[in-house]
Order: sequence, then C-alpha cells, then structure tokens
Amino acid sequence: MDNSVINTVTEEVLTEEIEQEVNEASASDRRYLRPREIFAFLLTSFGQKNVSQYVNAFRQFFAISFLGMSGSTYGVIMFIESLYDAVDDSISGLIIDRTRTRWGRLRPWLVIPTPFWAISMVMLFLAPSFLVYEWQKIVWMVFSIFVYNLGMSYFGAWTIMLYNITPNTNERDNLIATSKFIELFGTFLPSIATVFVTFLPEKTNNRIGMQDVYSAFAVILAIIGAVTAFYGFAAMRERVPLASREQMQEIGIIESFKNVFKNRPMFVLVLSSFFNGFKAVGAASESFYWMHNTKNLIHGTIASLFTGIPNYIMIPLAPRLIRRFGARTVAVFSGIFAGAAYFVTFLIGLGGNFLVDWEGKNVIVNLAVITICLTVCGLPNQLMNVAGAVLQGDVYDYSEWKNGVRNEALVQTVQNYFGKAANSVTQLLSGVVITAVGYVAHKDEFGNVIAETNLNTLTGFWAIFCLMPAVARFLYGITLLFFNVHGKFKEQMLAELEVKRRNRVEALDGEHNGEAAAE
Repeated sequence: MDNSVINTVTEEVLTEEIEQEVNEASASDRRYLRPREIFAFLLTSFGQKNVSQYVNAFRQFFAISFLGMSGSTYGVIMFIESLYDAVDDSISGLIIDRTRTRWGRLRPWLVIPTPFWAISMVMLFLAPSFLVYEWQKIVWMVFSIFVYNLGMSYFGAWTIMLYNITPNTNERDNLIATSKFIELFGTFLPSIATVFVTFLPEKTNNRIGMQDVYSAFAVILAIIGAVTAFYGFAAMRERVPLASREQMQEIGIIESFKNVFKNRPMFVLVLSSFFNGFKAVGAASESFYWMHNTKNLIHGTIASLFTGIPNYIMIPLAPRLIRRFGARTVAVFSGIFAGAAYFVTFLIGLGGNFLVDWEGKNVIVNLAVITICLTVCGLPNQLMNVAGAVLQGDVYDYSEWKNGVRNEALVQTVQNYFGKAANSVTQLLSGVVITAVGYVAHKDEFGNVIAETNLNTLTGFWAIFCLMPAVARFLYGITLLFFNVHGKFKEQMLAELEVKRRNRVEALDGEHNGEAAAE
C-alpha cells in the first residue's frame, strides 16, 4: 500500500481518537441543571427535611407523653413496623426501577404517595379522646406508622433524583453540598415547635395545650412537604440514560438481586449506616432530656440556635475537602472525631452531676457548657452528610459500571432492607431504654407533662443522650475504612462508565434510526 494512503488513514484514526477524547472531556464538564431545577430540588429537600426532622424528633415523645403509651409498647410497635417496612421496600424498589412513564422513572413517585405520608404524619401527632383503651391506642399508632412508612417507601424515590438529573459527577457533588446546606433550614421550623409548646399553654391559660401545638405543627409541616413535592415533580427532569424496559425484563428480578448483592461498597455503606443508626436512640431521647433534666424544653431550642451555626460553615467546605482528601477519608475522620467528642461530653456532664440535673444550678452556665459541647460534637455532622451522599452516588455508579444497568431503586431497596431491619432494633431500644431508666409519664390536670425528679432516671437520660451517639459515630467511621471506591480505582471506574453511557446512547439512537428507516 502507498505510504501516502497509510499516512492518511493514520491521521484520520488519530483525528477521530482526539475528537473522541475532547468530546468525552467536554461531556464530563458539561453543565446540565437549569436554575429552576436546582431550586426545585432544594425546595423539595427543604420540605422533606421538615417532615422527617419533625417525625423523628417528636413522634416517640408524643406517643409516650400524650397518647399514653408505655416506652416498651412503643418500642415493640416500632420494631414490628420496621420489619414490615423493610419487606415493603423490596417491593417498592422493584416497582420504581421498572417504572417507565412520559414523566420519567422517578418523578411520578414524588406525587403518588404524598397523600399517604402527609395524612398519616398528622395522625401520628393526634391523641383523639375516643382512644380510651390500650388496644385502641395501639391500633391507632400501628395504622398511622404503617401508612406513613408505606408512603415514604415510594416517596423515597425523590432522593434518587439527585443521581439522575445530571450525569456530571462534579455538578452532582456541588448539588449535594448545596442541598445539605438548605436542609439546615429544614430543621428550623420543627425546632421552634418547642417554643410554642413552652409558652402557648401559659399565655392562653391552657386553652391551647402542649398536645395542640404538636398537632398543629404536624399539619403545617405536612402541607409544606406536600406542596414542595408537587413543585419538584413539575420542575425537574431526568437525564442519566437508563436501560430500556426490554433490557430490564431481560435481566430479571432474581438476577437483579444477585447483582446488587455483589456490590461490595453498598454493603460497607449498609454496615456503616447500621452502626450510625444507633445515634437515633440518643436523638429520640433529646426531648426527654431537655424536658426533665433541664426542666424546660426551651433550653434545647436555645442551644440548637448556636450548635447549628458551624453547619453553615462546614457545608461550603465539604466539597473542597472531598476533592482534596476523598469522600471516604472525610467520612472516616468525621465519624471518629464525633464519637470521641460525645464521650468527652458525657464525662464532663457526669462529673458531680453537672449537666445531669439542672435543679438548683446556674442555668446560664449549664446552658453555655452544654451548647459548647454539643457544638463541638456536631462540627463534622454536615461533613458526614455530604460525604455520605457522595459515597451513595459512588455505590450507584459502581453498580452501573459492574452490571451495565442503573438500578438505584433496587440498590436502595436492599440498603433499606438491612437499614430498616437495623432500624427496628434501634426503634425497639429507643422505647425500651426509656422504660429501663424507670421513667413513667406524669401529667397535670390540663394534660401537660410534669418534669421528672428521680436522679437515677435523669442520669439514665443523660447516658442515652451522650453515649449512644458516641458509639454510633465511632463505629461509623471505622467501618468506612473498608469502602473500596476511592482514589485511582474511582477515577478509572468513572472514565469507563462515561464511555459505556455514550455507547448506550449511540446504540439506542441506532435502533431508533433503523426503525425509522424501516417505516
């Protein structure tokens, strides 16, 4: 063959390779999100954070203090419901992954389940007068939690939207950090409920009681959550290429589960979440601590105004730290640091019962000390939240890279199965430990809770308040040392994944062009 022909062919091949590299580079740097979509995702995140924060913070306190359930009964109910919820998630995950509509795979699930979780959320904060017998209260609570969990199993698809509205990982990581920043404001409305709980009964001569305030806030936050969910449905769109309905059917349900169970980083994340879940036992006891140990719920609200300040500083730093050290390293350090800080706080408060029983002590000094301690404990909270969301995206990307199919809902289903099975243990413990420390709710003639005075019970509240988060955070950090999607391996995986996605799009375009030509 003539040398000129060979040189021409070589130059053409080289040119094509360079163009391909340029296209791949430009694709990875391309910006996909419109301002309206960013706003919609952040608003949905804000609304959902209000709902989850309120339910998680006050559901147990309300059920025991106002509905009149014992701590052990509540714990058993939550244990059983969590086991059911884990099974329900297996079904919802398969349904969501195989959903194909004109609105996308995930967007419909922002609106379909909303009435279920919104109405049942309000029911969780009602104590109707016709609930006289214990069995009636149990049925009411079981039904409310059952419907709430059912709705949230499908509404959880909105969190997966984060990994589908843009294929650009840098854009995704920045959105994660921004959403975590906005979520901080989603804790404000639930936190001020304690202000109204504290002052309204007194200002209205108990015409509006503590129970009424909790119920009213549940209604308000449910409406906010529902409205933001519907707006998110209308404003967002999905962009990451998906397997077709036919390709999903070819894989099959059993094979899908097999692929998920081969996902090593997923199981490391599951185990770390299991350990981190024990913090919920301490979080569920917070209202008990502020009400009984400090003698006023408002102290918790005042402390939260200051303890949350570092979050606004740490979130903007999170993307930089993650780019510099990697999400895994940031999460590991954050967990170990927080665990040590909570343990030191426990020792500080235990010395001379300094923060255990505030009766007869200088309230201003006590409030200042515990605020400083909790601020230090919470310094890495948002680093963990941002890094955890990035690691979750790595799990989804790893699954697509390894198996050729993007099945986030099924991955999330398996994670939720183990997570909620573990959550059933923590929910059981959260009720049992309240009974174990000897607490029995006492109310005055108006139905308002009377502060506990037994020192042993107060010491028990303090131990739960500090030690459960300490153990949870420390084990979380240690476990993530085994997360393998990081460093050079992650860089190579993402590069290969970009090529696979482009090939998938080209193949689909070829099929569509072939069908059009045949017609």
